[in-house]
Amino acid sequence: MARGVCLWPFLRRVRTPASSSFLPFLFLWLLMLTGVSWQAPHAPRFVQVQCLESHMVVSVERDLFGTGKLVKATDLSLGLGGCKPAAVQEDAQVVTFEAGLHECGSEVQVTPDGLIYRTSLFYRPHPIGSFTILRTNRAEVPIECYYPRWGNVSSRAVQPTWVPFRSTVASEKKLDFSLHLMNDDWTAESTSAEFQLGDVAHLQAEVHTGGHVALKLFVDSCVATLSPDKNSEPRYSIIDYRGCLVDGLSESSSAFRAPRPKPDILQFTMDVFHFVQDSRKLIYITCHLRVTVADQAPDQINKACSFNKSTNSWFPVEGSPEICKCCNTKNCENPKGSRGLLPISAKPWKRMASLHQQQAREADLTVGPVFLAMNISRHTPREPNPDFVEKYAALGLGLSLIAVSVFTLVIMALVLLCRKHNSAS
Repeated sequence: MARGVCLWPFLRRVRTPASSSFLPFLFLWLLMLTGVSWQAPHAPRFVQVQCLESHMVVSVERDLFGTGKLVKATDLSLGLGGCKPAAVQEDAQVVTFEAGLHECGSEVQVTPDGLIYRTSLFYRPHPIGSFTILRTNRAEVPIECYYPRWGNVSSRAVQPTWVPFRSTVASEKKLDFSLHLMNDDWTAESTSAEFQLGDVAHLQAEVHTGGHVALKLFVDSCVATLSPDKNSEPRYSIIDYRGCLVDGLSESSSAFRAPRPKPDILQFTMDVFHFVQDSRKLIYITCHLRVTVADQAPDQINKACSFNKSTNSWFPVEGSPEICKCCNTKNCENPKGSRGLLPISAKPWKRMASLHQQQAREADLTVGPVFLAMNISRHTPREPNPDFVEKYAALGLGLSLIAVSVFTLVIMALVLLCRKHNSAS
């Protein structure tokens, strides 16, 4: 047979002992370069939010899950108020919501640095026609608008004591309460609200006193619900009876952190959970915060008590263990001599002043939604899941290496066949 019958003629021209053995590695090197430069595709953003001066604009791609199947605009709503989108054409690819910052059941949180308006985009699919099945899951996409705060500082002289009562009330209302999820070492606010069952949530309650006299903070109660409404059902008490962390009675390690970092800060941990037979797998935590004068001696009203399973007893963050005994009786009434808040005077105008002070020294704050092993994670549909991207990249690199190995073996086999063919001819 003629030598030109070889399938790869160009191999003849480079057929030397060195070049023949080097050729497969040359192809392997070139293909490895191609494999190293491979990158996972970047997922588009399916929900976009514009935070304007007095309202927000939420734009939602109808291909909400990136599968090519469009969701119905009527299945989308904004906030717990269930606000519907503006008029949408049948062939439109984007659904737009416009709502005021205080509309559609949105919530506002006041922090030392800004105002945070929170709401959610809900996708609730409905059966089509007479069908009673659904092929997609419900989804909730948290939405936040953050606005920085500015304060005024005045160098004017202190006002005399005969200033009208209205000025006094304004001064009392400068107490700022806050409730945050913290990271594991309590050094900063947590950047994620996603947990798995078995994780421990770290919560910190704080009051910013400003120029106020020294105060001590207490958490009278905390309740977990499926909506921001603390009175909704189902509900589960985490703290009750004026500072008894009753969640510690169950199979959990929930407890107050002792000692306090500061009198105006109170920290506690909570083993995360979810309500049985509820598909949302999220909770809201609402706590009632209250302050007393800093020199108030701890008692059964002003306390923070955790349950110790090893000793089967309650123990306080500060004070005598006696103040926690009422956690067992569930009857923590106001003891004689306690002055948690200023007493209400018998005189009408003084009674009004005390009521204003009491309102200024108490607050209900909500943290949430806290996500617990949701079917659709926080990364969907807003951003790609990092774990999925890493697995996708590893799979692609592995397939590339397999392809390179197979291709190299084929090249080596062809080289050997060509050598035998040339020798036979």
